[in-house]
This record gives sequence, structure tokens and C-alpha cells, in this order.
Amino acid sequence: MTGALSIRIAIMGPSGSGKTTFINEASGSEFAIGRGLESCTSEVQATKPFKLNGREVTLIDTPGFDDTSRSDTDILAMIGAYLSQTYEHGAKLAGIIYMHRISDFRMGGTNKRNFKMFRELCGESTLRNVLIVTNMWSEVASDLGEMREKELENVFFKDILIKGARMLRHESTRESTHRILRYLIHNQPATLLIQKELVNEHKNIIQTSAGSELMQVLNEQRERHEEGVAQLRKDMEAAIRDKDHETREELKEEIQTKSEQILKLQGEKDRLEAEFKAAKERLEARISVMEEKHHEQGQTVDALKEQLETERKDREKLTVEQEQKEQRLRRLEEDNAKALELQRLNSVRELDRLAAIRVELQEELWKEEQQSTKKSHVGDGGLVEDIITWVKSWWS
Repeated sequence: MTGALSIRIAIMGPSGSGKTTFINEASGSEFAIGRGLESCTSEVQATKPFKLNGREVTLIDTPGFDDTSRSDTDILAMIGAYLSQTYEHGAKLAGIIYMHRISDFRMGGTNKRNFKMFRELCGESTLRNVLIVTNMWSEVASDLGEMREKELENVFFKDILIKGARMLRHESTRESTHRILRYLIHNQPATLLIQKELVNEHKNIIQTSAGSELMQVLNEQRERHEEGVAQLRKDMEAAIRDKDHETREELKEEIQTKSEQILKLQGEKDRLEAEFKAAKERLEARISVMEEKHHEQGQTVDALKEQLETERKDREKLTVEQEQKEQRLRRLEEDNAKALELQRLNSVRELDRLAAIRVELQEELWKEEQQSTKKSHVGDGGLVEDIITWVKSWWS
């Protein structure tokens, strides 16, 4: 996988807005899905890369700031730690998708808080890489859905749409998820505001825009609880004057509950810093384990490459040796053929020589016969004839 072809896209939004369902449809993952508005994503999780238009796409699932099992402090610590840690390792986001239920009949406090935190995490400079994706269209009549869509465009999301973000519909199919992702896969990866603040500017999580926004919300909650406690104390004083023991005990319990909530809210600042640090340490440990596995896999691959290289050299050596044997065999066959040819030629020459000798002997014998014939007329030729007869019998 080459870095230039690998992209990362984060999916954000309120709990129950369909983030995990969208991710599973797009990537083929099997992340657990909550029921209704109940959250099931309690950790930041990333899919395995999958191919889309020649790109290797990784989707990042994030919990919402209205999570049913974790506080907003925990959520910000987790998201901040993940985004800063991955950014330190060179990973940027090519896009951010914010999921919104078109079935919501109004923009309540939860939706507004989620979107406000989303804006503080992203900042202004990355809005061109942001998509607002509305889903759950099957749960509303088409005319009502279109009316809400126009209201979102003209009111709630108007500001970020003017600054470069886009709004699309999700039709709850795999094809629809891929169509939406294609708007982002060719984007230039960008640095989110919280990544810039935590990594480039070395800010504390409390000092970031998202941290400041969360602290403001928590302080407002604390102030409301303090005002509530003050009113409860006045009511309890009245109950004491009226000797209303039952009401006094009820008010005492309410004051105790709200006082505990105030103490908890007062400690959220320190807890955010501690949770952020712990989340980064957990991520670093996970990354170290992954890097160790990659190192081990790399060593295994190197060993396999070395083994394959050794086997290749052995095969080449055997091939060379086989070629040398074949060459020696061919030379032996050629030498043998030459020797046979030479032997044949020598045999022919010898036969020719013997034939010539035979001819010479025959001629000499013929001459001697002629001479013997002449002498036979003169004297006893019995001895010559015996010699001639013996030579003829020997030759034949």
C-alpha cells in the first residue's frame, strides 16, 4: 500500500445517527451497532483499508458527545488522543463526515452540543473537506424530509456550507456510501484544528478550542447546580421553620446529590487532562505492539526473501552445471563422431591400399604366368606351375 493512495476519513455525529452502520455498509466491517439512540461505539476504531476508485480507504468510527456510557470528558480525551497520536505518526484526514438524522423533528440541545464540539475539533480551514450527510430518510415522509433538509441548509448548517462544506443524502445502501465517499477520496489531506493545537502548538487539551468549549459547558452545568442547591437550601430552611420533617429530608437528599454533582464537575478539568494522557499512553502502547508485529513480519519477509534468493541462486547454479554437462556430452559425442569418421576414413584408405596391393600382386602373377607359359615350351615347367598354383590358392 503506497502512502499517496491511502486516505483516512473520520465519521462523527451524535449517538444513534448511523455512523457505525454507514461504516459497516461502506467497508464491509462488522462493528457493533447500538439500538435506537443507545450508543455502542465507546472507543475510536478504524476499519481495515478497502479499495475504492484505486484508493485504499480507512474509515474511523468515533463516539458521539452524547454517549450513553461515557461522559463528554471521556469522549474528548479519546478523540483528541487518537487524532493527535495518529497525526504525530504522519496520518492526516482527507475528509470528515458529520452524520445527521433527518428524522429528528428539531435541533435539540444534544444535537447542538455535538455539532458545536465538531466545529471546535475541525476548525475553519478544513471545512472544504467536510460533508454533512443526512440519513434515515425512510423514517419520514419525503415532503417532510425535504422541508427539514431546506431548514438545515438555510439555518443550522448554513454557516459551514457557505465556507465550503457540502450536504448530501445517504440512501442506506452500499452504493450510496461509496457515492458519498467519492466526494472525499481525491481531497488533499488536511490538519484539523485540534491536531494543530495539540501537536504543532503543544497546547494542553484544556487549552484547545474543543477543551475550552467543554469546560465552558461543564462550568455552566456546575453554576446551574449551584443555583439549584442555593434554592434547595432556602426551601429546606422554610421546611425547618414549618417543621415539615418529610420535606426537609427530601430536600436534604437532593442537596446531597447536587453537591456531589458539583464536586464531580469541579474535578472534570483535572480528569480531562488525566484521561487524555492515559488515552495517549494506551494508543502509544497499541501502536508499539503493531509496530513490533510489523517488524516481526518484516523480519519474516526478509528471511523468506533471503531463502528465495538462495533457492534462486541454487537453481541458477544447477542450471549452469546442467548446461556444462550437456556441453561436455555434446563435445564427447562430437569427438566420438569424429573418431568414428576418422576410423571409417582410415578403413577406407586401408582397403584401398590392400586393393592396390592385390592389383599389383595379380599383375605380377599374371606376368609370371606369361613367363612360365613361355618357358614351358622350352623346358620342364612343373616347378613354376606349382608356385603359381600355391600363390593363387593363398590369395583367394
